[in-house]
Amino acid sequence: MTGSFSFVLDYIVDNFGIDNIFWTLYFINLILSAIAYKLGFARKLSVGKNIFVYFMLVLGNYITTIFSIMRLPMTESLVIICIVLVIYRTRLHMQRKAKNAS
Repeated sequence: MTGSFSFVLDYIVDNFGIDNIFWTLYFINLILSAIAYKLGFARKLSVGKNIFVYFMLVLGNYITTIFSIMRLPMTESLVIICIVLVIYRTRLHMQRKAKNAS
């Protein structure tokens, strides 16, 4: 479809069809959201609080997946967020390593 910003949805539909499209996007969004949370926002929490955070992440991804199916670029945004956070964490690690070496 021309003019669509949802490249991931278009790719999945073109190559795999629409069978189980919701669950496919749901698990992709869940994995990307968990990576983004871990890289950017995770603090050391107790086990109970950690379970609650990930449970809320599972629930929130239901809405994210609905928006993805409505052709909003939710999955693409999560990919970009993960890429930026990986770059940030890598640079932070390199700076800390250089600081400790000097």
